[in-house]
Amino acid sequence: MKRFLKNVKAITPVLSNVLLMLIAVAGMSIAIAASYVITGNLHDTMGERFIVEDAWFTTDEIAIYLRNTGKVSISVAAVYVNHTSRSFTALRIEKEGHGWLNITYAWRANTVHHINIVSSRGTQIVDYYRSPT
Repeated sequence: MKRFLKNVKAITPVLSNVLLMLIAVAGMSIAIAASYVITGNLHDTMGERFIVEDAWFTTDEIAIYLRNTGKVSISVAAVYVNHTSRSFTALRIEKEGHGWLNITYAWRANTVHHINIVSSRGTQIVDYYRSPT
């Protein structure tokens, strides 16, 4: 029995090693779970791409022709003209689809307009367009 109690010093390094391994495994499990959640959302966001093909200035309206060039469908969430939120017709464009986005705006002739189109996933198209004379 005395011999067993003399080797008590050997138990401490073993327990500390086991404890360190448990902490490392738990930390890696949390890191893997977090990266899975983050990359799942990034996959959709990175697959979302759309372009402006044309812009028409009509009476009290700006019509923007959009084409979806990405891998997922797109829903327009917000439109800003000259840094001010504007009302628009709801638009959802399927993969490889296209459509007109009609923005209500009383524009002035021969003026540059800053237009920002934001999708529901946060992808933005920002550019300047000059209205006709």
